Amino acid sequence: MSHVHGPLVEALLQGDFICAISDEENYRRLQQEDCQQAIDQYLKPLNRRLAQSQDGAVFYLAYIEFDEQARAQLSQQLQHTVQSLLPLLEWMQLVQEALGRDGALGAGEAIKLAEFVLKTEDNPSLRSRLKQLANDRFFNSQADSVDAQAKQIFKRLREHGYVRQPHTDRLYFEVTGKIDYLIELVRFIRDEENLPVSEEAMQESLI
Repeated sequence: MSHVHGPLVEALLQGDFICAISDEENYRRLQQEDCQQAIDQYLKPLNRRLAQSQDGAVFYLAYIEFDEQARAQLSQQLQHTVQSLLPLLEWMQLVQEALGRDGALGAGEAIKLAEFVLKTEDNPSLRSRLKQLANDRFFNSQADSVDAQAKQIFKRLREHGYVRQPHTDRLYFEVTGKIDYLIELVRFIRDEENLPVSEEAMQESLI
């Protein structure tokens, strides 16, 4: 394994999702076949492999074989993800409605917090839904104002890698490719695992 790919592999092993928004340089590298082969060769003894979303927007690690250890780790990860799944889907739907977006959010889409707050404040239904969403344990906000609730939500989204804030002094966010992974995971859960994700929430968020 070349030392050139060392930091990249470490990031992937830590659970990072690499896309053109979150890490443009490494995303370009991962699109090169020789880089993919080198990383896969290194990861094989660890029972891991490089994977990407169906549209190629994001790279991450997956298991090669689902042995007992892999199943246990994956089950734990899935349980954690499912706990945050519904609030994340509700956030996506809320942004779509507040900003008048068509279809699900995708990598590279920009969200201006001030615009989102303004649109939400002017709509009693959206205000109520935002407050309920902010109070969810995933976002964990106790704030009363729409502005503070929205800031806490986007702070948590940034911490979990779903959005990127290019400039720390500007409340402007870019959606990362991890959203694509989330949508694919939701479809897998709906189609394969029969976990408690409502069809209504799925359809409204994935149109």
